[in-house]
Amino acid sequence: MSKLSRLSFAVGAVVLALPLTLPASAKESGANKVISMVDTDNDGTIDLKEAQAVASARFDKLEADNDGTLTTKELKGRVSKAALKAADPDNDGTLDKNEYLALVEARFKAADPDNDGTLDAKELKTPAGKALVSLLK
Repeated sequence: MSKLSRLSFAVGAVVLALPLTLPASAKESGANKVISMVDTDNDGTIDLKEAQAVASARFDKLEADNDGTLTTKELKGRVSKAALKAADPDNDGTLDKNEYLALVEARFKAADPDNDGTLDAKELKTPAGKALVSLLK
């Protein structure tokens, strides 16, 4: 066998030995990405405290005009008009941080049908879970 043939054989053997799967980050579902983004205690689930911490930071980023509230424009479609009206007890057409966090809590509870106080990837894939995720991303 020539040197070139042996080299080709060795390279082929190395290529065949490589895993044929994608890296975990490439395979990660949307729900798993959210969990890894929010799950500060690394238990594979999200609790309300973790969700509210991320939501608080998200509020601060969305709140562009520094008036302490989010308008429909600043919310960027995260909340429907009906949901905004329901989450806005003072009826000023905006959400302050407390109202936003109360909405996060309501959506968290809606996404937690087993009432265990945590959300896993399966729960985040439900319509209620997706509604919560829209407030966190």
